[in-house]
Amino acid sequence: MDEKTKSNFLIFWIGQAISQLGSSITRFALVIWVFNKTGSAMSVSLVTLSSYLPYILASILSGDVVDKLSKKIVLIVSDTIAAFCTISIVFCIYADVLSVWQVYVVSAIIGLTNAFQSPASAVVTGMLVPGGRYDKASGLNSFSNNLVMIVAPMLAGILVAFAGLKIVLLVDFSTFLFAAVTLLFFVNIKESPESDIKKPSRWLDGFREGFVFLRRQKGILHIMLSMALINFFSRLTYENILAPMILSRSGGNSAVYGIVSGVLGIGGVIGGFLVLVRKKKANPLKLIYFSAAFSFLFGDLLIGVGRDLWIWCIGGLAASIPIPFILAGQSMVLYRIVPQQMQGRMFAVRNVIQSSTIPIGIFLGGFLAEYVFEPFMLSSHIFAIALRKIVGSGKGSGMAFMFLCTGVLGAIFSWLGYRDKDIRNLENKT
Repeated sequence: MDEKTKSNFLIFWIGQAISQLGSSITRFALVIWVFNKTGSAMSVSLVTLSSYLPYILASILSGDVVDKLSKKIVLIVSDTIAAFCTISIVFCIYADVLSVWQVYVVSAIIGLTNAFQSPASAVVTGMLVPGGRYDKASGLNSFSNNLVMIVAPMLAGILVAFAGLKIVLLVDFSTFLFAAVTLLFFVNIKESPESDIKKPSRWLDGFREGFVFLRRQKGILHIMLSMALINFFSRLTYENILAPMILSRSGGNSAVYGIVSGVLGIGGVIGGFLVLVRKKKANPLKLIYFSAAFSFLFGDLLIGVGRDLWIWCIGGLAASIPIPFILAGQSMVLYRIVPQQMQGRMFAVRNVIQSSTIPIGIFLGGFLAEYVFEPFMLSSHIFAIALRKIVGSGKGSGMAFMFLCTGVLGAIFSWLGYRDKDIRNLENKT
């Protein structure tokens, strides 16, 4: 592996990481602004959903675009559109006309651009990563993603409090410029010649070809379906009820929740670093499913039975450290089996399948907590009385029981995923 190849990938990674930091700061700042404007938790949830739903729908088309066009062009155009959305909010603030519905529209447009940016970035990573070390590349991405998860909320809160939303958005725009300049002038992407690429002749042909490929590679399809189920379980709890559960069980102490959230991000950074420095060649299927089972079994269960900060922090580390290993295992499988000229389509299909359960989990988690599990755990039912000996009583106990459910079910389905015959057949190919 020569130094030029390594530096080419590292420059691309740094540019994308800086851009992601700016985008994340803006996302958190807009959430703060919407909540201060409306005082409604549902309004905050709609900011997330207004981005997720267009992302899923646009992913049906994005694979065709990524495989037909230059990856560098796709990245530049999608980031430029997102940057113009940021500038449009700045103008609205200066004109004093910014409203909540405009934030929803901008979030939807950014979700659309992410549907093209995500598979393009994934394909470029596969092209640039030196020595075929896809696990190392995944470890670096996990490291930066989780570092952003720790830093972005803090920076967003500080900048909004002391400088205002306009400054946050201008910082985001400057990170876009940094990523665009590095991509245009310092990253050399050697794409396959036109004659070497079998490109879809009509729009959506590529999406259909992706599913045709999956019918031949049932193991990869089953991995994607199992990851969709894992995403569903995680969104039932972490995305929805972690904050209200901890706040309910800590007497409304927001500092406790902030610490636990930070620990989750730190766990991801640690996991990404461990993937990065790991030298022993690993079975990617074990990385995916053993790590997922560990995360559910020890992370969710400890968070569910915990009643103080220390147990929640230990559970947060147990839940988050394995995540980069899951992502690394999946990257190794996809990059090694899917031909490069098909990767744009396959990453887009993967995004559709694995993200399709997220909105369902977001809605269902809140509904189950408020209308099913919380009332049940406060009732005099004999089963509820027995469960209170495990998770405790009072407000938040129903949500704690939900963590127990996702911990057990997530671990079971992770084990079943690894035992799947078609998935196990991939071992000889990876």
